[in-house]
Amino acid sequence: MHIAVFSTKPYDRHFLDAANQEAGAPHQLTYLEPRLSRETAVLAKGAQAVCVFVNDAADAAVLEALHAQGVRMLALRCAGFNNVDLAAARRLGLPVGRVPAYSPEAVAEHTVAMIMSLNRNIHRAHARVREGNFALDGLLGFDMKGRTVGVVGTGRIGAAFARIMRGFGCRVLAFDPMPDAELGLDYVPLDRLLAEADIVSLHCPLNPATHHLIDEAAIARMKRGVMLINTSRGAIVDTRAAIKGLKSGAIGHLGLDVYEEEADLFFEDLSGQVLQDDIFARLLTFPNVLITAHQAFFTEDALMAIARTTLDNITCFASTGAPRHEVSVEKLA
Repeated sequence: MHIAVFSTKPYDRHFLDAANQEAGAPHQLTYLEPRLSRETAVLAKGAQAVCVFVNDAADAAVLEALHAQGVRMLALRCAGFNNVDLAAARRLGLPVGRVPAYSPEAVAEHTVAMIMSLNRNIHRAHARVREGNFALDGLLGFDMKGRTVGVVGTGRIGAAFARIMRGFGCRVLAFDPMPDAELGLDYVPLDRLLAEADIVSLHCPLNPATHHLIDEAAIARMKRGVMLINTSRGAIVDTRAAIKGLKSGAIGHLGLDVYEEEADLFFEDLSGQVLQDDIFARLLTFPNVLITAHQAFFTEDALMAIARTTLDNITCFASTGAPRHEVSVEKLA
């Protein structure tokens, strides 16, 4: 099949080409650097499938434009699908495939790296030493053993993260609307988790129920000085509420690999420009905030798995009319 691949970087091309060759090169891949939008949808003309990433827009208008050009399938090279209008896709008869699991450990391990960096002030210590400052004042951390870690969302990534935290000797509390008894986790109501956890880590999908799940009221229920980590989707955290919490000391450490307005920032080199996002710029002023640009998934293992599953979804669609890992409109519930 002819596939138009939006939001591509050199690493996307490398792994998708490798996966395509591995499968016998059944697909023609056209790589497009722009994000998918109402303005760029025309670039997919002639393609039977479109492949998109986390910040591509696949709303009703975009899907209608793609369908009118002959596109018959949408392939997500990610697990989340909050950027897709699933009801419109169903109405148009456009199957949507996703990558439900690539390397849960990649995201879980990055989450742990953020926790340890914030706890032991690695990011600040590194900057100090490079400037010849070897003082330890202001770098005090705490032992992880015995601390209470709250895991919000216990899918594959949340479960992997919980296993690592147990290895540190942490007490792990979990919240999920659909608890998995096989994980052996201590599931508690969200309010209790927020009240007892020293570290709260978010691993839930973005949907209407989780949008701004962590808002001013939720932060008020947390332990004072809590460490909050988000490696899931940006809009799960109300950024303005988080800034207020940082200023008051309610939040002691904040680690973000995602940001609710990241589409205009992440995956691009803007080092020669003035940041126009005042909220993001304010976050950068806090010494107890660590931000990475949506890189938790970014390992060789994960990228190869994503490429293989993405192309397998398309191959399966070509032969059966349905992606192997299809997202249904019921997922909106």
